[in-house]
Amino acid sequence: MGEYLEANGTTIWTESRGQGPDVLLISGLGDPAEAWQAQLDGLSDRYRVIGFDNRGAGRTPLPGGPMSVAMMADDAAELLRVLRVDRAHVAGFSGGSFIAQELALGHPELVRSLVLMSTCARPDAYFRSVMRFWHWMTERAPSERAMLEAFFLWVYTPRGHADGTVDRIIEETLAFSHPQSVEAFQRQVAAFSSHDTLGRLAGITAPTLVLAGELDRVTPPRLGGVVAEGIPGAEFEVLPGEAHQPFQEVPDVFNARVDAFWREVDGGTLPS
Repeated sequence: MGEYLEANGTTIWTESRGQGPDVLLISGLGDPAEAWQAQLDGLSDRYRVIGFDNRGAGRTPLPGGPMSVAMMADDAAELLRVLRVDRAHVAGFSGGSFIAQELALGHPELVRSLVLMSTCARPDAYFRSVMRFWHWMTERAPSERAMLEAFFLWVYTPRGHADGTVDRIIEETLAFSHPQSVEAFQRQVAAFSSHDTLGRLAGITAPTLVLAGELDRVTPPRLGGVVAEGIPGAEFEVLPGEAHQPFQEVPDVFNARVDAFWREVDGGTLPS
């Protein structure tokens, strides 16, 4: 069930499913909580799964003034406190993984473990060029459909384009009643482009799993490997044949892997 909650000076749309150990899912650029639908549905039989719309995405408004990754991490921290969550397993995807890093650094007491999917510690020149392209693409694309078709070339595998997955996601996005504005998209782009935790990763103390898609062009495995190397004790895995959003393209694979990781962190105490 979804609800609006007041946290960190803004009104955040939040989805919560199931009962059990708390899991916080943090979305990436432009994505509402529904991006995690396969996890909200597929993991709520044994976890309390919480998703939310970042500021400027979905139903959460875009406040005035500057916006940063650290600010969005503070949003997530305050949201957990409002929900009376003492500690949560935190999973972040792409820009959401940047937020998750800052959450673990700035609010370590709230983070039971980290899963960082399609991540990096500091955008490289290629990543920044992609983000600059996305910035103006939202203004110059001839239609929302054309923008999504172009954007998703960077996000999904050739398999997903061939088997109808991308077509389905485009239709669902166009039908969504809370589309993101161009301004909000561009301000998120600016915030994520300035992300930099490279010199601070050693301060992350939560057990961490870093996942990368073999075919990811935006945050390729070499960038995820840098994150894993910087976080003490972090595990690093490359998902063969996957691109930027495997949690959507192969949700059963993703769900099984994170479930196994959380079980390991929790000492195998969850029921099978």
